[in-house]
Amino acid sequence: MELSPEMRPVFASTVLKTHPKDYMVVSIDRAEEEDARIAFKDLKPWSSVTFDHMEVSAVLSVPVWEGLRERFTAYKEEGPYTLITFDIVLDLSLVGYLSVVSSVLADEGVSIYALSTYMRDHILVRKEDAGRAVAALERLIDRCRDY
Repeated sequence: MELSPEMRPVFASTVLKTHPKDYMVVSIDRAEEEDARIAFKDLKPWSSVTFDHMEVSAVLSVPVWEGLRERFTAYKEEGPYTLITFDIVLDLSLVGYLSVVSSVLADEGVSIYALSTYMRDHILVRKEDAGRAVAALERLIDRCRDY
């Protein structure tokens, strides 16, 4: 994939952080929203919870989810996943960063679950795909640094 001249220095400055814990992606039925608010009130980093009109979606470390799972009756879960953080503060006006990541990993046959915070982007990849994903992303970053 050929990157734009504006995107190359952004990737050249990117540092990958692979989190050591395994993570689960969980969907909890909206009917259990209040239980979720109570159960998730003391979560520590790294966790992500989103309340939308259809579900409560959460990304939790395996031990945290295993400790909370019994509180819920209507849920779906997927995992384990490896969490990769792009340790670079990205300007909110930047266009296409995750598109590049997605394309590079799609070429490797790696599916991603993307999450963004105010300053950083994160992806989850299936644990068995983590090595290939990190290697492909490191090649991209190295290529941008060598440009």
